[in-house]
Amino acid sequence: MTTKPAAAAARATVYGYPRQGQGRELKKAIEGYWKGRVTADALRATAAGLRRTAWRQLADAGIDEVPTGDFSYYDHVLDTTVMVGAIPARHRDAVAADPLDGYFAMARGTKDVAPLEMTKWFDTNYHYLVPELGPDTVFVADSAKQTGELKEALALGLTARPVLVGPVTYLLLAKPAPGVPADFAPLTLLDRLLPVYAEVLADLRAAGAAWVQLDEPALVQDRTPAELDAAQRAYRALGALTDRPKLLVASYFDRLGEALPVLAKAPVDGLALDFTERAAANLDALAAAGGLPGKRLVAGVVNGRNIWADDLSASLATLGTLLGLAGRVDVAASCSLLHVPLDTAAERDIDPLILRWLAFARQKTAEIVTLTKGLTSGTDAIAGELAANRAVLASRANSPITRDPAVRARTGAVTAADARRAQPYGERAAAQRAALGLPLLPTTTIGSFPQTGELRTARADLRAGRIDTAGYEERIRAEIQEVISFQEKTGLDVLVHGEAERNDMVQYFAEQLVGCLATQHGWVQSYGTRYVRPPILAGDISRPEPMTVRWTTYAQSLTVRPVKGMLTGPVTMLAWSFVRDDQPLADTARQVALALRDEVGDLEAAGTSVVQVDEPALRETLPLRTGDRPEYLAWATEAFRITTSGVRPDTQIHTHMCYAEFGDIVRAIDDLDADVISLEAARSHMQVAHELAAHGYPREAGPGVYDIHSPRVPSVQEAAGLLRTGLAAIPAERLWVNPDCGLKTRGWPETRAALENLVAAARTVRGELSSS
Repeated sequence: MTTKPAAAAARATVYGYPRQGQGRELKKAIEGYWKGRVTADALRATAAGLRRTAWRQLADAGIDEVPTGDFSYYDHVLDTTVMVGAIPARHRDAVAADPLDGYFAMARGTKDVAPLEMTKWFDTNYHYLVPELGPDTVFVADSAKQTGELKEALALGLTARPVLVGPVTYLLLAKPAPGVPADFAPLTLLDRLLPVYAEVLADLRAAGAAWVQLDEPALVQDRTPAELDAAQRAYRALGALTDRPKLLVASYFDRLGEALPVLAKAPVDGLALDFTERAAANLDALAAAGGLPGKRLVAGVVNGRNIWADDLSASLATLGTLLGLAGRVDVAASCSLLHVPLDTAAERDIDPLILRWLAFARQKTAEIVTLTKGLTSGTDAIAGELAANRAVLASRANSPITRDPAVRARTGAVTAADARRAQPYGERAAAQRAALGLPLLPTTTIGSFPQTGELRTARADLRAGRIDTAGYEERIRAEIQEVISFQEKTGLDVLVHGEAERNDMVQYFAEQLVGCLATQHGWVQSYGTRYVRPPILAGDISRPEPMTVRWTTYAQSLTVRPVKGMLTGPVTMLAWSFVRDDQPLADTARQVALALRDEVGDLEAAGTSVVQVDEPALRETLPLRTGDRPEYLAWATEAFRITTSGVRPDTQIHTHMCYAEFGDIVRAIDDLDADVISLEAARSHMQVAHELAAHGYPREAGPGVYDIHSPRVPSVQEAAGLLRTGLAAIPAERLWVNPDCGLKTRGWPETRAALENLVAAARTVRGELSSS
């Protein structure tokens, strides 16, 4: 079929781009600054160079309008907090003394001051710093970052569009500041915040902005009439400004639903909407709302969150349908390309045939440009690209990698009994207490210990052939010996082997599972300077041999105390990977669960009495719309139970979750039927303990007392205080003592001090309980 050209030339654009650089130059510069090896001026110069490189890559690829303001030293929500002057009281002196150091203090904390709380950005694996607001918050505009970066792009001769977090989403992401009543609603500050946005918009117009994008992804979630009214008031007020650029309001990650007509009728100049599979309903909803006559529509038809080559013909058909619904239609990815790696060209170890199936940020920009050309000039203008794309899609669909009959037969044979422990929790708890003999308030860690430079060097040397496998394994054995010895001397009750051999909690397993691919340079930002390389789940999943048994049993041979087996759960394997999009997620989850079930069984057979199956992504993968959640939670919790339900009653199953809003999934946490769950709680002041208590959670729990994403070492008194708060919600016989998360990113000095204080705090509170 031949598509006629559009009446007006479409423009190609994106909402954001990977920040780190091809070699993670930003990470290295920032961490060098923290360690005093890089000056502030050198850090700023590195950042400016990365921005220029990104903009030029986009422009050279054919992107007509580049984004500015999406770059960040740590987090774009924290940048918004700075932009509107909502600096927490405890950080104001640091920000006043040195804005850059104060910025990092808000993100990471200092020896004496706690950082902002961190949580997941909607249902992605990106983390943002939660704004803290209260009735006394005073907003003050600071547009220096936004105007400065715009001027940099304009100086290069580029057409640029600043991208800001919108005011409604910013307030909906915020929480009451410490000391503010928990029922305070930050959205009540909207009328106080809008004049600040007005001032920033005026500054951007003065700096040369023709358009400004205001991101409102919070509006794709279920919103109350009052929240929708707030959105209407916000954009009525901003649209009425006379001293402003044109306004493009963007949403992504899901369908807008009842918020779409609100935005469509607002006096703004355009909307940017997601039209990928999960948000496909936006098309019919836009038509039902009367479209956007005379306005700009930026159509997000290329998936900005996954790495599979786009179906260009299908996207072009969507774009053709949209032409009649707006004054002009431009082409984009569905969201910022922050969520995908930079470039497939850097990958040398993936089969070139399979590599053609993949599209990272640079390949997605090429897809956007191709679609823009097709929309403007007709399909004949891109006939060669369309033919090549059809061949790629057919190659993937017909590949034997994607279908394994044995895996599919096993998955199809799963029964309800495979997803339930044979004994109720009460019987299991009694058997486990007898077998393990743990004290009241047992202490443990989440799994990983510091990944030192020596360990990373050893892995690099092994890959480069500078050492052989025997030399590498000797280094791992020495590290495990050190970790076990330290834990015994410190007095921890349930030990871990420290995961010295693991590069990443997902990648390590994916490299050993059939059906998974690993990248060498596919880095994606998780938070701050933490970058991960998500594996690619490309085909049917199976486990050819044990993955963790060898090192776990070696660690157990060094001590009489129980050593936990450590696995990553099936939902987290999916959430922190790029998952195939050609079958339901539930099917892939069951395949992964069965592979992990075999591993749990082998660990138990080798003498491991405690097995932890981490599911930190259970909450982050929760659908944004409540109506979609029951189906997801049903298969997600089933996948966990398939993994863990084949063990004896005296084998204790742990799970772990971190940095998410747990209140939404307490019932699902219960449905996992784990014997013990450890959860992030230090930054949120034990909130999750009270959420578990309110639900009547019947099993054991370890709300964290040590925030591992900050360099701060909690004192004995601080950790004991958090424990006492936890005891107000969870009985002592069911309360564990542990950090918030794994210790991989921390250094040994702070780890030693923090865990010694953690154990001392547990002993202090045990003493209080025994004497009361």
